[in-house]
Amino acid sequence: MDPQLINDITVAAAMGLLGAVVFAAIGLVSGTDETTTLAPLTLLVVLLGTPPAGIFTFFLAGAVAKHMTHAVPTALLGIPGDTLATPLLQDANMLRKLGVPHIALRKMVSGAIVAAFVAVPLAVLFAVMLAPFGATITKTAPWIFLAAALLIAYFSAGRWASVALLIPFVVVIIALQSLTAKYDVKLSISYFLGIAIGPLIADLFTVIAPTGRQRMRRDQVRQFNLAPDVKGWSGYFPNPLRVMDRVQTRWTLITATISSATFVFSPVAMTVVLGELVGSRIKHAYHRLTTVLSARNGVTEATYIAEALIPLIAFGLPLSPVAAGPAAPLFNAPPRFTVDAATGQTHNLHNLLNHWEFLGYGMLAVLLAAVVSYPFAMNFARRAALFVSRRVSHEAIIATFVGLIIVISVWEGQLLGLLVILTMGLLGGLLSRGFGFNTGVQFMGYYTAVLSVPAIVKLF
Repeated sequence: MDPQLINDITVAAAMGLLGAVVFAAIGLVSGTDETTTLAPLTLLVVLLGTPPAGIFTFFLAGAVAKHMTHAVPTALLGIPGDTLATPLLQDANMLRKLGVPHIALRKMVSGAIVAAFVAVPLAVLFAVMLAPFGATITKTAPWIFLAAALLIAYFSAGRWASVALLIPFVVVIIALQSLTAKYDVKLSISYFLGIAIGPLIADLFTVIAPTGRQRMRRDQVRQFNLAPDVKGWSGYFPNPLRVMDRVQTRWTLITATISSATFVFSPVAMTVVLGELVGSRIKHAYHRLTTVLSARNGVTEATYIAEALIPLIAFGLPLSPVAAGPAAPLFNAPPRFTVDAATGQTHNLHNLLNHWEFLGYGMLAVLLAAVVSYPFAMNFARRAALFVSRRVSHEAIIATFVGLIIVISVWEGQLLGLLVILTMGLLGGLLSRGFGFNTGVQFMGYYTAVLSVPAIVKLF
């Protein structure tokens, strides 16, 4: 075999394993948003000079692993593990009230692993089908970004408010770019990181205000009740196709296929809509709950995989909420990866890996995530949930990511980089909390500012 290929596979396997382990652990901590965790760590891996195959497997294995273990706090503690776990919470809580949270957990994790193995080849297939249109789309990138921003904004929680808020949000970005340009400082990563941690910055500002602190104050420590752990299989690695029945497996495959073909819509919206579709087809209440949970967690996996892979493979442009958010470092991480604002030309993983490499390394990433996360969640979920709720400090985890983001911002733009992160984070966080103007829409607003606005100005 080619020594270079062997080296690439070795690096990819090592980085994929690292991503799976790190994000399997992060997924156990409730409230750890994908953008706030996946994006900064992937950006760090890119900037450290990791080979392309290693970057790709780190991100994908991390995303798949996190969307397995995010089921643990969701099912056992009644707290969403991350943003995409929120649509799962109601059905999971119903099963908790019935005294079978372990059943909810098993169905969710099994649906995730099945959907992940299906989504990678399907996403690559759909990307290859769209690739012939890549040159045309690249030439019209500024207008594509504008249309995608409007579409994603409309399908977000804010609907028309999000569409309208794009205008002042883009104006703020352009104003900040003009300010930093006066001091010969060109920023890109700082905008991205500011948007990513917006809700966190908004919370930090809220807690230092007397009225906000009073509103967030709690009179007592929150309590959780965990049901006893019941193991219904022998061995360490249970068969997911036996954990789910045939109906649940069929619906998981159908919804994963649908979500693997759609890459423009909100992942949360896809999870809700496809879950409702499944629930409307099943009459028995208990079977409906378990089937919907299996399918919905499968959709969280398939949507994330498709929304990262299809734009990356077919166009090299971040034309989806996931591509513009958590997966943004795969597309644009100057000075290493770039999207040219004037021409729409790219230099990123789209140019550095071919279709077969995306398929091979993608399946490797899913396999590593499955080996790490699936048996762990199935066998040790209760003990892990107890450990995290009792021993792990959420404040320490938040402080770790804040420190990482400060280092990157100062590296890129010194004091101006830090000020841009604070400004974008506070503005984006408040708009997200108050109007449903989520981070996916905000990222598209950023790309609209740097790509579409210059084209509009040139046109007129």
